[in-house]
Amino acid sequence: MLSKRAHHDLSAEERRQLDRTRDVVQSYADNDTWKPGLQVVFDLLALPGKADSETADVLKRLRDLAPLQRDLIVHHLDLVLNSRTKTTLWAETCELATAGQCSGDRSRRVRYYFEPDPIGARTRPPEESTASRYRPRLAAWTGLFVVAAGFLEVSAMIAEPLTAIGELLIALGTGFLAARFGQRWWHNQLRLQAKEQELGQEPDQGPGQEPLQDSDHSPAVPSLASAGGGTLAKDGFTSHVRKSFKRYFSKHVPHGLDRSEWLAHTVGVRAVLAAEVAFLYRESRISVDRLNWLIRYLARDARERHNNGTLFTHRQRYRTPVTTKLACVLTLAVLGVTSLAVTVTAATASASVFHVLLTFAVLFGAVVSGRRAASVWLDMRSEEQRFVEETQEYHRRMYARETEFQRWKEHLEAVRPSDAEMETWLNHDKVLFTADVLRHYQLTWYDIIAHTILTTPAHPYRRARRRGGPWRYSRYTLRLFLATRDGIREISTETDFAPATRLGEQRTNYRFDALSSVQVTENDRVGYEMALLLSSGPARTIRIKDADSHQLEPNENARELSEINLDAAGFAHTFRLLEGIAADGKAWIERNNADNPPPAGSTD
Repeated sequence: MLSKRAHHDLSAEERRQLDRTRDVVQSYADNDTWKPGLQVVFDLLALPGKADSETADVLKRLRDLAPLQRDLIVHHLDLVLNSRTKTTLWAETCELATAGQCSGDRSRRVRYYFEPDPIGARTRPPEESTASRYRPRLAAWTGLFVVAAGFLEVSAMIAEPLTAIGELLIALGTGFLAARFGQRWWHNQLRLQAKEQELGQEPDQGPGQEPLQDSDHSPAVPSLASAGGGTLAKDGFTSHVRKSFKRYFSKHVPHGLDRSEWLAHTVGVRAVLAAEVAFLYRESRISVDRLNWLIRYLARDARERHNNGTLFTHRQRYRTPVTTKLACVLTLAVLGVTSLAVTVTAATASASVFHVLLTFAVLFGAVVSGRRAASVWLDMRSEEQRFVEETQEYHRRMYARETEFQRWKEHLEAVRPSDAEMETWLNHDKVLFTADVLRHYQLTWYDIIAHTILTTPAHPYRRARRRGGPWRYSRYTLRLFLATRDGIREISTETDFAPATRLGEQRTNYRFDALSSVQVTENDRVGYEMALLLSSGPARTIRIKDADSHQLEPNENARELSEINLDAAGFAHTFRLLEGIAADGKAWIERNNADNPPPAGSTD
């Protein structure tokens, strides 16, 4: 009820409620740890007009309270305390603010408050295997080959049984070896071509050459298949993902390379990863900020793989040794010679010209059907092997990403400051800012009739909030209004919240009668704005808060959230103070002096 509010901000009913609460507190048990603190609160509210001895006694009991209770009372009753009480406590308040302003490793931890909760780990699953679609064709071509080869072998057995058996054994052996070496070569060639094309390189581009040039609209974006299916839209989300990848790859550069070289070297890698991430999270309607943990991890992982020589590991993995290629070629040559020998042997089974022609025609059929069958079998085996490899890679990547997700989530929970810590640091900033202003103008609290601090966001900023709490900003504008006998002093400064540094000051002084009116504008698109109209000069517009209705969490009320943020900014008391001055001038100040609070039943 009293936080960020002065006596005159309370309604008559709220004042009567305070009096009733004072009577209730007296009935609390004496061993209640909060009873002394509550009694001090009510005694502080009753101090105006009391003798110095009574004031000293109340302040002594305030100082004797537990530090938690004492600090809470001094903070929340800031606008209620009269000038004598504030002057007495001011030195201690400033000492506490100085000691606590950068406590708790503020400069390092504040940035984690603005880190959004990360979204869970995902990775591209392997494409479903299409090996089964090859089986009908394999069966058909294999059947034709078996019929043709069987005819040749039977004819050869009839002509020269022993020779035919030897040729058969040689053909089977060389055929097995050719299939073994050829399958490895075939699979490696297909996978290498697929990986290089995925990285945006030409099929004949050598492994040692650089990928294509970097561009935000690079043709190196992987195809539909490489992204896991579906159409990758060129929308704002995808663009933000690409920019985030480029930013983190620019930060995590291997030793010995400059940034431009590293970005050019990894353009294909970034395009593949960006397409994957954009595809995996495209339906979530989330901010890229929630994915930065993953993008940052992938950038670090790319740097580490470059350092250990595995960034383009597919070039080593799918490189077919020369010995394998030679073995395959030799076994195929022997198989071809053996097949021709079997055909010659089969042709001698009969002296008929028709039989000879038929035998060589069957050989041609065996070669065609065998080649077709071998091609289909190689594709099928490569597809099966691809699926196994991608499944293993999927589990490896998922484990690594889930591990990083848990690590980052635990790190955030450990170092992210609470909303109470952010509020405490901000309060310390306001106290020290006020102290510097009073010192600059050589004022004491006896000179201040009324005061208020308006806390508003300063662009550019990052912002975040916990559920049920106000927005917290990485940059603030602190605007202090001091009402003195001579008029109003308005002092504003921008503060960078993490290091607690202030960026200059602006000072404005004007008479009570110079403030002609105060206008407040509420807009769902813009937010809250307050305009100060002076009798001379243009209106001064102050942005109180930005619109936030589009960032509500489930079951949150836009009006309640707006009130929470306005209260955190100190808007209600500031508006009441300035509006009263604009309406009544110096007379309003005299009526609303903290040293002369209204009685409980007053309607003011």
